[in-house]
Amino acid sequence: MQPFQFTRATTPEQAIHAHAGAAARFVAGGTNLIDMMKLDVERPSTLIDINELQLSAITPTPGGGLHLGALSRNSEATHHPTVLRDYPVLSQAILSGASPQLRNMASTAGNLLQRTRCVYFRDTAFPCNKREPGSGCSAIEGFNRNLAILGTSKDCIATNPSDQNVALTALEATIHVQGPSGKRDIAIHDFYVVPGTTPQIETVLQPGDLITGVTLPPPRAGIRSVYLKLRDREAYEFALASAAVQLGTQGNRITFARVALGGVGTKPWRSLEAERALEGHSVDLATFRHAAQEAIREAHPQSENAFKVDLSQRCLVRALTLATKSA
Repeated sequence: MQPFQFTRATTPEQAIHAHAGAAARFVAGGTNLIDMMKLDVERPSTLIDINELQLSAITPTPGGGLHLGALSRNSEATHHPTVLRDYPVLSQAILSGASPQLRNMASTAGNLLQRTRCVYFRDTAFPCNKREPGSGCSAIEGFNRNLAILGTSKDCIATNPSDQNVALTALEATIHVQGPSGKRDIAIHDFYVVPGTTPQIETVLQPGDLITGVTLPPPRAGIRSVYLKLRDREAYEFALASAAVQLGTQGNRITFARVALGGVGTKPWRSLEAERALEGHSVDLATFRHAAQEAIREAHPQSENAFKVDLSQRCLVRALTLATKSA
C-alpha cells in the first residue's frame, strides 16, 4: 500500500472540494476500497472520510417511494421495515451477499461502486486493461469460469460482483449525485457502462462526483419480487448467476415484468428482452423459458464459463416461478 493523505469532510461540498482530482477517493465503510489498496490495485493519493456527512437516513419520499442515504449501511437497509414490506427483493439480495460483519460496514453508495473480483484485476503481476489500460486482458485466455458472458468486449470480460445492485436495477432505482458541476439524478440502468475499449471506465461518474443517495420508486400494488442467487457455496460467495425479478399478474396473464441478472454481466444486467417476452403473455413454464432464452441471447461465453448460459436461464426460470408462487 502506497502512502496517502487522509482527511475528513463534514459536508458534501467540503468532500467534493477535497477530492480535486481522480487520484483521490471517498471512503465510508472501506470494505472494498481498502482491500484494493492493500493489493496495490487502488493507489489513491488522498482518502476523504465521508462518514460524518448527513447521508445515512432511510426515509420515505413525498411520492410514496423510499430514499436510501448514500451512507446507510447494508445491514440497516436489509432489515428496514419499509424495505421488507415494499421491496423484499432488495432485502433478499443484500442478505445473500458478504457476511453480517461486512454488511454492518458496507454502505449503499459503496456497494454501487464495488469493483470486480476478477483474479487478474486483483493481481498486479498480470496484465489487466481495467487496471492498466492497454496492457491486455489475461482472463480471455486464462481462468474465466467466474467471469461475464454479457456485455463483454475483446478488452475485458470482468463480472460486476454486486447483489444489491442487481436488485436495484430490477427496482429501477435512481442514483443521486453531487459534484463539481452540480447535482444530477441518474437512472441505474444508465449509471453503469459496458467495458468496450475503455474497461477502466465503469460508471458515468466524473472526478469529484459524490453519490448522495438512491431513490426507489413507489411500490406497485400486487407486484411480487424474488432474488435468487446460485453460487459454489452457500456462505460468503459471489454469484455464478443470479436473478432479480418483479412480476405482476392478472389472472393467468403477466401484466408487469422487470428482470435483472447478476453474475453474468459486466454490469448489473437488466434484460429488456426478457421483460418483453413476459409482459402480455401467460403465466407458464413455456413463457418463462422463452424469456430466459431471450435474456441470454446475446451471450458470448469464454473457454471455461459456457455453463453460465444454461445456469443463468435456469436461475431466471426458477426466480419467475417462485415469484408467481409468493404471497
